[in-house]
Amino acid sequence: MTQFDPGERPSIASLTDQVRRLAIGVPATAVHFLGDTAVFVGAEENAALVNQAGEVSTVAIHGGAILCMASDSKRIVTGGDDGKVVALNAKGETSVLATDAKRRWIDNVALHPDGAVAWSAAKTAFVRSGKGEEKNFDAPSTVGGLAFAPKGLRVAIAHYNGVTLWFPNMAAKPEFLEWAGSHLAVTFSPDNKFLVTAMHEPALHGWRLADNRHMRMSGYPGRVRSMSWSTGGKGLATSGADTVIIWPFTSKDGPMGKEPAMLAPLQARVSMVACHPKQDIMAAGYSDGTVLIIRLEDGAEILVRRNGSAAVSALAWNAKGTLLAFGTEDGDAGMLEF
Repeated sequence: MTQFDPGERPSIASLTDQVRRLAIGVPATAVHFLGDTAVFVGAEENAALVNQAGEVSTVAIHGGAILCMASDSKRIVTGGDDGKVVALNAKGETSVLATDAKRRWIDNVALHPDGAVAWSAAKTAFVRSGKGEEKNFDAPSTVGGLAFAPKGLRVAIAHYNGVTLWFPNMAAKPEFLEWAGSHLAVTFSPDNKFLVTAMHEPALHGWRLADNRHMRMSGYPGRVRSMSWSTGGKGLATSGADTVIIWPFTSKDGPMGKEPAMLAPLQARVSMVACHPKQDIMAAGYSDGTVLIIRLEDGAEILVRRNGSAAVSALAWNAKGTLLAFGTEDGDAGMLEF
């Protein structure tokens, strides 16, 4: 058992010899934990479940490509090009939550702590409450991303030229946050005060929800494909550069007028970020296969995986913060216990 105390500078520069190599048999597009079971999701049909002993089992989820996924640590919900929304539990059991009437691709999914699930097909967003009531909303253009607010049943629907905030259980007209361009991934801050999107261009855009004031977060050399909130929502870590970019959200103005922290520079681009659920540390994966653990306070680094392979494409902690799992585009995978 490796102890990583964020209050002390670690004497160990590398934990590579403590990583358990995993034969998952598929390039991972994402990894999520269900309890202490790591679930590596591939681009096509299957997921690989890995228990803490390193035993691997494979389960078929979709009859084709897996296009999106979300997890709440109890289940993983995926959308596929077979038009189905499927839930997977830690036992490897699957259930079909919905099938699109027109068999359209399911492009985005999101989960709410009360059991509600949202998904989208083309321009239409759907929400099914924890009680099974279903509502839908047609966005102005194809849905680029979905997110539930941390409080109340409110859904952010990212699309071309902005984001729509929709209350499925209210008759009120949805609120529209405008900003030119194509908005893809979307996330609420954990305190429900800010909304941030990753754009098709190499930039983020944000709004302070109290007054819809804009927050421009630009300067990236590449598109931001991975975002993760640090514990307590103090910062938003992002990929897209050759350092980890962390935007500050500790004040009422968020990152407005502030420079981001830039940690762990490498001669490779950051491809995945995953903040620890309880401590001020994070994991970062790079385009050259490197995986680092980084202390947010001072940028101290510990090497988890050396470079020299395909990009890191999957990275996640379990909810307790005692396990870290990673996967790469060429099918390599590993797990580290703390």
